[in-house]
Amino acid sequence: MPHTQTTPAPASRRELNKAATRQAITDASLQLLRSKGPGNFTVEDIAEAAGISRRTFFNYFSSTEAALASVTHGFLDNALAQFRLRPADEPILESARAALIQLADPMTVAPMAELYSLSQSNPQLNRSELEAWDHCTAEIIDAARERFARNPGAELNELYLRALAGSLISCGKAAMDVWFAQHGGSLTPESLAALRQLLIDSMSLLGSGFAPTATPSTDRH
Repeated sequence: MPHTQTTPAPASRRELNKAATRQAITDASLQLLRSKGPGNFTVEDIAEAAGISRRTFFNYFSSTEAALASVTHGFLDNALAQFRLRPADEPILESARAALIQLADPMTVAPMAELYSLSQSNPQLNRSELEAWDHCTAEIIDAARERFARNPGAELNELYLRALAGSLISCGKAAMDVWFAQHGGSLTPESLAALRQLLIDSMSLLGSGFAPTATPSTDRH
């Protein structure tokens, strides 16, 4: 039986405009974080830098921390988009690993890595980023549900879905922690490539059931 893949429907102009505004807010937030540091700028500062009104800002985000956390959401959304393109009958953990490999440019992890590094000195920002990771648990569950729906031979198990999503998020956090301990937040191409590989390797470890003899992937694509 041929592999089944889905092709996302093209976005409407309205959706594209909303995505552009959201990205402008995220970019402005990260730029202010770089220049002023955590806790030293306001929603009004972000709105001015993004060229929008304060009211428009609150149409997208509830706080400065939420706007910054969207950096992490952006990376995870890209990974989930790649996951949804994988064959329906492929093991889910293999699809998760393959989705990360598809994000071949190490620069795809740069904004998330930078935010993670900057947030280490600010408890409130660090908490918001952790909440962003946790929020993505629901998105992973939804993506996995879609996978089961596309594969009639697969049996949907709620415990499996929730345990899987929580494990994926925990492995992602572990990869970030190890990267920061090893590289101190460096954003060089070599450091970012190492972070990407740690994320891939964490999926390999999860897929092996953390077997003591398992060797993390050496895939460098």
